[in-house]
Amino acid sequence: MKNIVCFGEVLWDVFPKHKKIGGAPLNVALRLKSLKNQVSIITRVGRDSDGKKIVFHIVEHGINTENLQVDDTLKTGEVEVTLDNAGSATYEIKQPRAWDNIQLTEEVKLVTEIADVFIYGSLVTRDETSRRTLYKLLKLAKFKIFDVNLRAPFYTGEILNHLMNEASFIKFNDDEIFEICKSLNFDSMSLEENIKFIAKHTNTKTICVTKGGDGAILYLDNAFYYNAGYKVNVVDTVGAGDSFLATLINKLLKNAAPQEAIDYACAVGAIVAGSEGANPEIKQEDIGEFIS
Repeated sequence: MKNIVCFGEVLWDVFPKHKKIGGAPLNVALRLKSLKNQVSIITRVGRDSDGKKIVFHIVEHGINTENLQVDDTLKTGEVEVTLDNAGSATYEIKQPRAWDNIQLTEEVKLVTEIADVFIYGSLVTRDETSRRTLYKLLKLAKFKIFDVNLRAPFYTGEILNHLMNEASFIKFNDDEIFEICKSLNFDSMSLEENIKFIAKHTNTKTICVTKGGDGAILYLDNAFYYNAGYKVNVVDTVGAGDSFLATLINKLLKNAAPQEAIDYACAVGAIVAGSEGANPEIKQEDIGEFIS
């Protein structure tokens, strides 16, 4: 069992007719916990009913909340989600919210230092307070996984460059890696060439790029591994990439072959895309049946 820390936003995804608990770091944490890992989360909620419900939900799922902070002033995070006819999501992210104000404490530093893996994203850097806390923790973490999550206007090239250079493992979607490479004056239509450019630019040995319904590419130890995706009737894409990443991390940490890891991760991501919400329950036997 690995000791994993997820850092960043927790919030409510507000759909036209309902709302669900989410935020990429929490989605990743929940899936990792369901895969039998020891998981902690560093985040912040408001002292309001939405915050209390999130805390209860996290505790109910067995995630360590010792470093879940409560803000007396700022509200709990909220995102308005709009789905198009294909189930693809766009987001309106409310600001400021409690997760913009994650404080650096001795307890937060300790849990980061002792973790096997520290997972972080880019959205949490939109506010100076949480960004400063993250930058300090990245200096303490052993193995760092950067989940790129570009949400305009909440990022800059300078911040992204810093986050990539700190990472041991970077996960993009295809639009994100092309955008970032172009901003670094590298312009190629080859996904593989873009991956190799980022690997060299950041000295990162493990990079994964998701391609929506067309699967994903994993670059590990100078070799490429591919999955072309699985056919699924998309309900909504919210959280599909988060469950993909959690499953991939889980497999690689437990020494699965890279091809097995990416195949399994793509299957879980597809199952989530074919379900409502970011964190549907998935049984192991269901994954095997889906792949076969």
